[in-house]
Amino acid sequence: MSESAAPGRIVRDESGRVVVGDHAAVVAVAQDPTTFSSAVSRHLQVPNGLDGDAHAEARRLLDPFFDDAEVEALTPSLERIAAEIVAALGDRPFDAVTDLGARFAVRAQSAWLGWRPELEEELLGWVEDNRSATRSGDPERTSEVARRFDAIIRRILDRRRARPVDDVTTRLLGLHWEDGDPLEDAELVSVLRNWTAGDLSSIALCTGVLVHWLAANPRHRAHLVDADGPALDAAIDEILRADDPFVSNRRVAVRDTVIDGCPVAAGDTVVLDWRLANRDPAVFADPDAFDPVGNAAANLVYGTGPHVCPGRPLATRELRVVVRAVLAGGAVEFVEGAPPERELPPVAGYRTVPVRVQPSARVSTIST
Repeated sequence: MSESAAPGRIVRDESGRVVVGDHAAVVAVAQDPTTFSSAVSRHLQVPNGLDGDAHAEARRLLDPFFDDAEVEALTPSLERIAAEIVAALGDRPFDAVTDLGARFAVRAQSAWLGWRPELEEELLGWVEDNRSATRSGDPERTSEVARRFDAIIRRILDRRRARPVDDVTTRLLGLHWEDGDPLEDAELVSVLRNWTAGDLSSIALCTGVLVHWLAANPRHRAHLVDADGPALDAAIDEILRADDPFVSNRRVAVRDTVIDGCPVAAGDTVVLDWRLANRDPAVFADPDAFDPVGNAAANLVYGTGPHVCPGRPLATRELRVVVRAVLAGGAVEFVEGAPPERELPPVAGYRTVPVRVQPSARVSTIST
């Protein structure tokens, strides 16, 4: 039996995990943290691996880094970065995932956190190695890549302690829990890993999905060019709903329960399959239809419940900025003879999306 469930069904995979693909059931589990714990990893995960009061305290401490004022202050830098990358790519063929998405993700995150530009190539290499390790399914490779990223973070923290500057990383070092204790090194590393390691790959994969959609749906370009910020955000969320690069999250049942008629024992791992839930025909009559307004309320791209993605405001703004930069560059076209290549499970989205951005309005009709 595969890892994924068919919409409307609950199944167990080869490992005995309960895989939930039904939209209503996914929402019910995600919104019930007292029955389904997020403490699923042997590694410290702040805040996403915490439950109850500990999770709420971590979110109160960390969510202000993603508030409207923070995102608005960062936006001019994001716009400059995206414009520079798109301009440098010109009208020659490029890979939307690696050449655009990953590079933009690294520069955007570095600008937000105050990390040095000299780290860019090291971080880009890490993004590619992380994608490869995840694709392999080899736990030793994924652990080694994770250790490398932790080492990068520890170097940065050591530098900030030795020479504080006015940036997000230094501000993070100054945080204290409600009892007055500062965040320990392991907690700081976990926070920055959560903020950056996953987001670097996620933004790259999202960019690949979005640019592929722009090339495949040229008729929508005009109204997206003219869309205001919220309307463009809604369109981006809808594109990602239909081709969700965020595959799944895990929970563990803390007591015996039932999910949509399926018995679940205490200790069972429950997999929330966001991709299937976002295409459940019981909720989305035509899962492929582009309906940003009609589908918005049920869209689970960023999750739901108390563990909804804390970085959503920043990720949404980054994706708005990069899509606008691409639209401003011209018409997106596929590269003849170089078809897009899908990622392999357990990763979703595209491995490569070869395209070019033509300044003219001409759009080719190369098959995808």
